[in-house]
Amino acid sequence: MEILQLIVLLIFIIISLIIFAVMQIRSAGMKIKDFVDFIQANQVLDSLYEVSKKYEKMSQNQQIVFLMEAEKVFSAFDKVPDMLWEDEYQKYSKILDIYKNIKMVRWNEK
Repeated sequence: MEILQLIVLLIFIIISLIIFAVMQIRSAGMKIKDFVDFIQANQVLDSLYEVSKKYEKMSQNQQIVFLMEAEKVFSAFDKVPDMLWEDEYQKYSKILDIYKNIKMVRWNEK
């Protein structure tokens, strides 16, 4: 019986925490989907940052994939307040610079 009460209490606490998190996200003026997209984009940002260190050696196909992934990251980051990703600003800025460089090179080739 005590185990059942403990399980019910833990489920109640978990549900309360989820509701609190949703309320905090909404009070910040964001949609839940935008926040989830931001979390996923943050993971992609880390991988793009690693790839960006070698961007000069990328093939044409790799550059296209990099550009598409970077655009997704930029879109997700634009939907959330800047204060959420200020710690990632250096990575974001580096990706943006490389994005611009690749775009310029591709534009000049045409």
